[in-house]
Amino acid sequence: GLTVLALTLGSCAGPTVTVEVEVPGEVVTVEVPVEPEAPVSTRRGGWLDTVAMSVVGSDTAVTQIDAGAVDLYASNLSTPQDFEAIEAAGLERSYQFGLYYDITLNPVGPVFDGTGGFNPFYSANIREALNWLIDRDYIDQEIYGGTAIPKFFSLVSGFPDYARYIDLIRPLEAKYAYDFEKADAVFTTELEAMGAVKNADDMWTYEGEVIELIFLIRNDSDGTRIPIGDYVANQLEAVGFAVDRQYKTSSEASPLWILGDPNDGLWHLYTGAWGSGAVARDDGGDFQFFYSPNSGYGFSPLWQAYELSDEFFDCSEALANNTFSTLDERRDLFEICLAETFNHSYKVWVVDGRGASTWHPSLDVAYDLSAGVDINTLWPHTLRYDAFEGGIVRWGTPDLFVDPPNPPAGSNWTYDSQWQIATNDWDAIPNPHTGLTLPQRIESASVEIQEGLPVGKTYDWVDLSFLPQIDVPADVWIDWDPVAQTFITVGDLYPEGLTAKRHVIINYPADLFDTVFWHDGSAMSIGDFVMAMIFTFDWGKEDSAIYDESYAGTLASFQSTFKGWRILSEDPLSIELYSDTYYLDAEQCAVPFRTQFWPEYGYGNSSWAMMAVANLAEAGEALAYSSDKSDALEVDWMSWIGGPSLEILSGYLDQAAADTYIPYEPTLGAYITADEAATRYANLQAWYADHGHFWVGTGPYYLDQVLLVEKTATLKHYENYVDLSSKWSGFAEPKLAVVELDGPGRVTIGEAVTYTIYVTYADEPYPDDEIATVKYILYDATGAIVEVVDATALGGGVFEFTLSAETTGALAAGSNKIEVAVVAIPVSIPTISSLEFVTE
Repeated sequence: GLTVLALTLGSCAGPTVTVEVEVPGEVVTVEVPVEPEAPVSTRRGGWLDTVAMSVVGSDTAVTQIDAGAVDLYASNLSTPQDFEAIEAAGLERSYQFGLYYDITLNPVGPVFDGTGGFNPFYSANIREALNWLIDRDYIDQEIYGGTAIPKFFSLVSGFPDYARYIDLIRPLEAKYAYDFEKADAVFTTELEAMGAVKNADDMWTYEGEVIELIFLIRNDSDGTRIPIGDYVANQLEAVGFAVDRQYKTSSEASPLWILGDPNDGLWHLYTGAWGSGAVARDDGGDFQFFYSPNSGYGFSPLWQAYELSDEFFDCSEALANNTFSTLDERRDLFEICLAETFNHSYKVWVVDGRGASTWHPSLDVAYDLSAGVDINTLWPHTLRYDAFEGGIVRWGTPDLFVDPPNPPAGSNWTYDSQWQIATNDWDAIPNPHTGLTLPQRIESASVEIQEGLPVGKTYDWVDLSFLPQIDVPADVWIDWDPVAQTFITVGDLYPEGLTAKRHVIINYPADLFDTVFWHDGSAMSIGDFVMAMIFTFDWGKEDSAIYDESYAGTLASFQSTFKGWRILSEDPLSIELYSDTYYLDAEQCAVPFRTQFWPEYGYGNSSWAMMAVANLAEAGEALAYSSDKSDALEVDWMSWIGGPSLEILSGYLDQAAADTYIPYEPTLGAYITADEAATRYANLQAWYADHGHFWVGTGPYYLDQVLLVEKTATLKHYENYVDLSSKWSGFAEPKLAVVELDGPGRVTIGEAVTYTIYVTYADEPYPDDEIATVKYILYDATGAIVEVVDATALGGGVFEFTLSAETTGALAAGSNKIEVAVVAIPVSIPTISSLEFVTE
């Protein structure tokens, strides 16, 4: 593509850098200033002409940027050595809090069907005991140099819910702190009860064979999972197991732990890591996501092997769907789920990382406080050269194309999300500092909530109101008949009427269907939205031609609170939703995370035409969306970008084009004409002929070229994108609070004492109206919580609290601790500080 320079490059003064720029037929280099003023843009779509993604090891990331081989390393670097190298090379970096690590356990057994091998982690007590076997403080200090935070739960310590329930969390962290002898004792009791015995070499055996644990240890990503895995393996060997340490990349390990049948017996443990796509305003869904077959990971055979107690299942569903009525009820649900985390321990959490992406100083990009750069929704809209528009950015990442991509149940790896995000668009985009959603494709939204529910509002783009009762109209679509291929209305199922806790109306721009185009040139239409609604149901309905058992639980969970959809206006498009699920923020009630009605299927946008083609392949049992169904049918897991899937999909596309096929015609026939169908299929055929894949989105970049073996992806600027490149250029550095706690280190028992809290940013007082909460937690010498109280605001970012004479009188002589948690509105990331004092 052509590069349009926004300033004259021949007369640059000051520091410059050599960058590559595309011109017709070649790539040339030019000298540009490092830090000029940003030009005003009239460009549409991404700032860049090309993003060239390739695999780069974390151990060489900084040196490759410094040497000019790549321009940006998008994934996480986590060690002190990484941070020192970034600073020494003079590179820019992000600061993110959303990377966290676990040890994932295989719970099937006690004997694997596939190998006959013994699996001690079949025992919930042994899984629980692994918590005591791992010294998280040691991992933090020895591997991360003290930059990580020991982790016991899925809740990220940098997100609001951790601070909100810190008084529930701290006692459990103390209970499950490192205790080797206790872990060893539990292992011994449980293993003997399961029929294992120790031999003369003090090794655990089962039916005469030494128990060997297969440990999948990731050797890519930020490199820290090798020492984590080796440490845990050493601990397991110390209690009498043999450990087969299998060091694998994500691409090598994924077919075993997430895609394979856990009963095959090809692994016992895996070094897991997770990244959050935005600052999580509500972590309540974590328990369902990580522990329940109803998870979004329900496509994985491993998640289908998870069994929950009735109480854990019910509470995890209630938090995932927010069916509580008060914050007190929510707290009670969290208290149960936090404890049940250990009773099940399908994952044993290790640390919260403090990661960084890094890039050349000639570049600029908005990063997310949770997601960093790689899975930050804003990177395609903000990544640019400071000095000019266009150019190539060479993007480094630890892996690509880990699993086959398809929007409903394809690859969910962060390494694949990063290119998928560039090709997608959304109803809304999360604020990278707070997680609150901001409108992207929608014009406006209104939210009605049942009176008494704890919902608040921050931004003016959404209207919030409360009603004593929300009645659901009779003609609202609430269910789907997969045989008749028609929606079922509320009036059909509930002639006596139905109420809901939440009512949302999303209004789209009047010119939506005139300005938004799929990458193959097709104009977006209402059929794209209705197809997404249909698929939500049809994929999980037993009588459907595309039924997938692994999705049935997810659908059941959704339907437990869903009260219906209705199209209020077709052009301009306006759609409403009724549900008993609500969120604490009105913005999230309108659009949870990124999508409410946009044709987004979980792992990518898709047009109705491409879904129709893929559904034909699924119904014909030639391919399967999910890994679980592909295993069951012994067919390929569907890929829209490579492999044998392409020829199969191409054949079904030709069939659809020949038949002018309108999918779900009893319903979609009202929204899709034969002419549109013919045009859509012809555009897809032309796209496939030009690009050799079927990944067609609506985002600011399109996927131009895929090389699966070489693991490279080329993204190109999409010139027909509706928005100006500069739309999302307003985000500056995140306003992270710095907290200092001041007060006496020695306290006389029975006397009152006052402590002062100073909250600052950039050495200036933090604005009082930007501080959400400041609370302190007092611990006695045993580590027990004595009290949790909000501090008093004095103004100018200063707060204080007093330990009363009665409070100190109840303390014994010894060392005590005060912990302060501050949540600032502009970032939603709690800052936690502590101080120890002696009572005498």
